[in-house]
Amino acid sequence: MVGVDPIGILQYVTSAQGLLQLLLIASAALLVWLLSRLFRQKLPGGLQPELTKMGSGSAYRMLAPILLLALIWLGRFALAKLQPVPLLNISIPLIAAFAVIRLAVYLLQHVMAPSALPKSFERFMVILITGTFALYITGALAEMASALEDVVFPVGGNKVTLRLIVEAGLSAAVTIFIALGVSGLIEARVMKAEALDVSSRVVITKLTRAIALTLSLLIALPLVGFDLTMLSVFGGALGVGLGFGLQKIASNYISGFIILLDRSLRLGDLVTIDNRHGVIDAIKSRYTVIRGLDGAEAIVPNDTLITSTVINHTYTNSVTLVKIGVTVDYQSDLAFVRSLLLEIASKHPRVLKDRKRAVLVKALGENGIEIELNVWINDADQGQGSLRSDLLTEIWLAFRNHNVSVPFPQRQTRVKTESQQL
Repeated sequence: MVGVDPIGILQYVTSAQGLLQLLLIASAALLVWLLSRLFRQKLPGGLQPELTKMGSGSAYRMLAPILLLALIWLGRFALAKLQPVPLLNISIPLIAAFAVIRLAVYLLQHVMAPSALPKSFERFMVILITGTFALYITGALAEMASALEDVVFPVGGNKVTLRLIVEAGLSAAVTIFIALGVSGLIEARVMKAEALDVSSRVVITKLTRAIALTLSLLIALPLVGFDLTMLSVFGGALGVGLGFGLQKIASNYISGFIILLDRSLRLGDLVTIDNRHGVIDAIKSRYTVIRGLDGAEAIVPNDTLITSTVINHTYTNSVTLVKIGVTVDYQSDLAFVRSLLLEIASKHPRVLKDRKRAVLVKALGENGIEIELNVWINDADQGQGSLRSDLLTEIWLAFRNHNVSVPFPQRQTRVKTESQQL
């Protein structure tokens, strides 16, 4: 079909023979759609979840083009005895290519990690490859390639045609698609390796994806004749940009890898950074997500974690000291109050039994004796608010039942008479 006249094709499509072939294709497509809906409705309830959980590349999407291909092939076999069937001859390889593309996408999705490739990118690749194949079958691809060859861009001492740019972009898109699939498979296996800690797994997955993308570009561009030395111009511009505007961004990316490699901060650590208190929920290439105990999430640039002081409450272990202060009257029996506080603390489920609890006299205040109860917990990421509330409630009930007085603020007022003032 190379060199087909578009006007001739249009005239043929509107002829009786062409309309008959179009009607056959449309009827086959409608029949496939109806059979697909019937298949989904009649499918046993126990089997349907197993197929639908296979993802966007499920059995429905693969069976539809295969069934359509079989119907059109049978139609061509029957109609070819009565008239020429050029439209059916073109549609059969197009539908076959579409089925192969969907099968390849499904296989990549089945072996790689979930959501490793965005669905929009998958649709783009299917449309791109199918469209390119359609242009090749109809002969329009050669004409488009010749027109793109005439558009030339000077890059340094070399000349780059628009055709070379388009071919390099398409080649890069295909290799990136494959690279993301392979890296997704490796990432899924690495993240399941319990022998490695979480930080090491994150580092390996990020390095794997970066290496896969770099290799895909280094392989794809030379395949279409793109000279990699021409990228030196863009490399110099990128270096100048990093030196000025992108310096902070580059610093954040490098700091992210440093954090993951030296293991000073790990997923799940309870930290305090610039008055932000919470648990490290994610460590990305450019930033770290800190989820506060109230549920709010703070996005902190990785450069901040390297250049500022970070309080890691669970760096060596998750055991944390909790201090609770109370004030009792000067007439109270301190020994009894101390035993009462220790008894209350020992009954709480979050208080560690193997760590020594203590009751300290902090100060002889102006209103009463200031006492501090010290207890240890090993789930600091759950917060201290509920623990303090429980202990203070039990202390207040115990003080009321045993007549331990909690003094109010006291002030002494002296009134001078007129004679005293003189």
